[in-house]
Amino acid sequence: MATERMKVKAAVTADAIGKTVDVRGWVRTKRESKQGFAFVELNDGSCFQNLQLVIEQTVPGYADLLKQLHTGASLRAVGELKASPAKGQAVELAVRELELYGSADPDSYPLQKKQHSFEFLRDIAHLRWRTNTFGAMARVRNALCDAIHRFFQDRGFLYVHTPIITTSDCEGAGQMFQVTTLDLARLASLQATAGPAGGKPGGFEVDFGQDFFGKRASLTVSGQLEGETVACSIGDCYTFGPTFRAENSNTTRHLAEFWMVEPEMPFYDLDDNAKLAETFIRTILQNVLDRCPRDMEFFRERIDAQAIERIRSIVENDFVRLPYTEAITLLEQSGQTFEFPVKWGIDLQSEHERYLTEKKFGRPVILTDYPREIKSFYMRVNDDGKTVRAMDVLVPGVGEIIGGSQREERLDVLQARMVECGLNPDDYWWYLDLRRYGTVPHAGFGLGLERALLLLTGMANIRDVIPYPRTPKHAEF
Repeated sequence: MATERMKVKAAVTADAIGKTVDVRGWVRTKRESKQGFAFVELNDGSCFQNLQLVIEQTVPGYADLLKQLHTGASLRAVGELKASPAKGQAVELAVRELELYGSADPDSYPLQKKQHSFEFLRDIAHLRWRTNTFGAMARVRNALCDAIHRFFQDRGFLYVHTPIITTSDCEGAGQMFQVTTLDLARLASLQATAGPAGGKPGGFEVDFGQDFFGKRASLTVSGQLEGETVACSIGDCYTFGPTFRAENSNTTRHLAEFWMVEPEMPFYDLDDNAKLAETFIRTILQNVLDRCPRDMEFFRERIDAQAIERIRSIVENDFVRLPYTEAITLLEQSGQTFEFPVKWGIDLQSEHERYLTEKKFGRPVILTDYPREIKSFYMRVNDDGKTVRAMDVLVPGVGEIIGGSQREERLDVLQARMVECGLNPDDYWWYLDLRRYGTVPHAGFGLGLERALLLLTGMANIRDVIPYPRTPKHAEF
């Protein structure tokens, strides 16, 4: 009978019974029987389930191989898939040939058959993929990314790659990582020895004209501005890539490097934007439930008992539409004691967002029309002059998951807003050109991938939903 190379995901199905297969992976556990055979649980990361290998003494090299088969070792096994008499599994592999690829010293291998803290696993992030939690996380993250691409591709959006290195600050907050080839040690020495001069602190000014790009350059906080240039030329598009924010925050909800998906749509207003965002959220969440049922069940069992129920509720219920001003009134009248006092003009905190979604309405809320003073320069100013056409999508369990707006398409208003926000319009001449030549109403939003993963899995810390977290004082691996 021909031997078929097979992933564990395919091997553990009843349809595979009777096939002779070649499987490869890593040992999770080993048990030796007094009857002269051994059980090995093998996993290759393709699914949550392990494949049980039944290894008889007749397997060539049995005694020597068994001594080296410890948790973490890698191997190749060839044999016949048979119906398993054991509870909780349909299939097992009767091994006839075994090959050890790499051993793992049981005294030094850091992952054993016990529960490890997430803090400990962050210190060995290169190995934490081998645990149930992070194997499941990897598959859910993959399924979510695929669902995002499918959503936009099925609707005719163009996938565009916007620059990671930029000379513009989309959010105007100044929290950007600088990119430079200048000799920083030499600059620090010059600054230390220059002394006060010309009324400038330190008496020293960096000449970015000598830098690689000839001007100050940074890692992007968003691909939105460049995305708008595509949308205002050839139609609906989206970006999906890493973004960076040098915010000195050590909370469980912030990262210095994270992934964003940002669609931009010409001829959309704020209402169109909100409708698309709602459909987007509901569609991608349902796709993950459909594609990763066993992984999601693991998160329900071990991480958050409400994880699946919360996702189903979001998928099945319409989102509330609520102007910011009305939200403030509801919060003021709630009778709740908040850590951050509520008044018109504040940027809502997580506690405010979760009150609205979890206690007041019990479902997602799309907040709109925020005060102009707390929002970015590119958001369209409303006729009242006090608010802008911004929106945030808030969901139970997480709070804000999407931020977006209708973009300001009026040249004079946009220029005035730039000045108001402390930006030099000359630095954004190319962005202003979109308003000079065939301007159109347009809108877009941004979804933080890691925030969506927090929502899906119920994980408490955003550092545990990204492969290698980047946070203040931490850039290992």
